[in-house]
Amino acid sequence: MSSDQYFRAEGARLRYRDEGAGPAIVLLHGWTLDLDMWNPQTDSLQRHYRLIRLDRRGFGLSSGYPDLRQDVVDVIALCAHLNARPVGCVGMSQGARVALLLAQLEPCWLRCLVLDGPPDVRAGTDSRQDDLDHTGFRALAQTEGLQAFRHEWARHPLTALETGDPGAHQLLERMIARYPGWDLLSTPDTQAHSARDLQPEAITHPGLVLNGELDTLARLRAGEALARSLSSCERVTVPLARHLPNLDNPSAYNSILLHFLCRHLAHRSQQ
Repeated sequence: MSSDQYFRAEGARLRYRDEGAGPAIVLLHGWTLDLDMWNPQTDSLQRHYRLIRLDRRGFGLSSGYPDLRQDVVDVIALCAHLNARPVGCVGMSQGARVALLLAQLEPCWLRCLVLDGPPDVRAGTDSRQDDLDHTGFRALAQTEGLQAFRHEWARHPLTALETGDPGAHQLLERMIARYPGWDLLSTPDTQAHSARDLQPEAITHPGLVLNGELDTLARLRAGEALARSLSSCERVTVPLARHLPNLDNPSAYNSILLHFLCRHLAHRSQQ
């Protein structure tokens, strides 16, 4: 596996990896996770594609304060630094918000996007309908500390794994253990406001919305709603998988990604 590299972005030092060759794909991790979440995908995908994955600012080993809009700036700056444009983009959970912002704010940088386990991003949606109580977790972290938060978060349905593979469980535990929690410990909570103006209906890139078939009901509904909102979108569920299908069933997950990417990224990149 390639060694870590670091890139100086505005106000942050970002850890990233650049692996494989071919059309470029940016992999964006979810909340409390980091670029290591994509380890089960690298061997399969880098045979066909160039994989660019990073710890978003404020997560994993990247410095800086978490900010979804700044993530878009960081992705563009890193891709420019690596001479990788245009790209496909895979965003998982909170990372799907970043992928949508990238498609909306900088559409020329993208060929296609995959949205894995996205939250409900429709305008006017009551955030209480989601199954991630960010406000409650912030209160827990600020009153009882990050270890108390990590203990509760590790028992949450969004971090539950269906697989019995000990390697997947250990990988998830390591990522949660090194989550620095800057967005929970800060005041005010800017993450909650940084992506409220998403307009998925305006995005025309080929898209794939996927969930684990055993994902939470709120995320399954959000995936269905988002797929209906996008103008050119496919919808797939990954069997035998919960909210982290790339860890629960990497074989099926990788096959789904390759099937989508070979039709929408490789073909377009040759035009």
